[in-house]
Amino acid sequence: IRADRDNYYYGYDDLFTRHPEVIQRLCADAANLLWPLLDGLIWRSRVAVAGQRRVNYYVKHLMQDGEGKMNEALEWLAENNDPKIICHPAVVMFSDLFWGQLANKYFLVGRLYFFFTLLVFLFSQCIINHLHTKVEDETETEYIAIFVCRLVIYLGSMTRFVFLQTKSAISDCRTGRVVKLGGFLPVPSYLFNYQEFGSFLLTICLVLMLVLEPVIHCLGADSAGTDKLFYPHCKDAKDVKYAYSIISALAMLLYWLLLTDLTVFSMRFSAFLLVIGRVASEVGLFLGALIYLIVTFASAISSLNQKLKDFAGMHVGALSLWEMALGMYPTSHFESIVEQTFVMIAVVIFVILVAIFLLNLLIAQLNGAYQVVYEDMVGYARLNRAAIIVTTLEQVSEK
Repeated sequence: IRADRDNYYYGYDDLFTRHPEVIQRLCADAANLLWPLLDGLIWRSRVAVAGQRRVNYYVKHLMQDGEGKMNEALEWLAENNDPKIICHPAVVMFSDLFWGQLANKYFLVGRLYFFFTLLVFLFSQCIINHLHTKVEDETETEYIAIFVCRLVIYLGSMTRFVFLQTKSAISDCRTGRVVKLGGFLPVPSYLFNYQEFGSFLLTICLVLMLVLEPVIHCLGADSAGTDKLFYPHCKDAKDVKYAYSIISALAMLLYWLLLTDLTVFSMRFSAFLLVIGRVASEVGLFLGALIYLIVTFASAISSLNQKLKDFAGMHVGALSLWEMALGMYPTSHFESIVEQTFVMIAVVIFVILVAIFLLNLLIAQLNGAYQVVYEDMVGYARLNRAAIIVTTLEQVSEK
């Protein structure tokens, strides 16, 4: 199966005219035939000039269907989730054409707006409100600036997220793309994409921030004690400010995490980020084993007849063992532990299990996981870019 430079005796046009969904069919029923099919869409000259051969790519039907619209071939290949087939030269060629000529511009515009809202959020939550150490030194101009920044976030970012999340949820429910967690809890399938799930969490945080906004609680409050406009430190806002700050911190983390999809512009950075995500599960296993050991030894030491302050109760003992595992436990406190023989034996066993066994096991697991992922990390990066191309082009007008 191949495409000739001059004559399509391979039947390229006839194949895609009669079976425009051939890529989808092969992805579902005969994935092994995808590579030969794509090989046939490449013609390589037998004549080398200056050490190079001419190569023709026949990817027209992979990019455009019979009606002149975008072909769904890239979406089918992305859903197939095969890191090897997505790196086929023919697929790389037409996906890079989509990305370089169209998708990257629209994607960048959307990300620049997101980055702008992040900067506004950064100024309102981390910079302007920390210009002074005392509340008395804060000016009305600063309060107005903070309020304007937060207004931009609530109107320009939160409303957009609410609209997009509602639109995606309704679309999945109408088309039946719903996954039941535990067999009974329906969840729209779009939430299984980490970017969409992060956007969903950020939307919740922004809505809660609006509900708990100290400035709103202080508007018209008699307890404000000042005539400064948009004053946020009144007594009515005292009970919500701490909860507001926690949600604000979570929203800030989510903003920065969602910004990591800018790595799609570089295959190297994108592959590195995806490798981190692939090996993170090994770190999760390590933390799970560490917590299990901490709970086990903390409960055992608390059962002993001892009067050590660092092990006065299971919760205190667990915190002390956690500090030992992280190397944060004060060395001077070991003197009192040495006086308690059985406590010392338990602590020594715990340290050996954590510092020697678990840490070395973690290193071995990370090394093994990296070796497995390394071979296909560029493929996974290209799968990620393909998904972004499909999502971005869906929002582009056909005109």
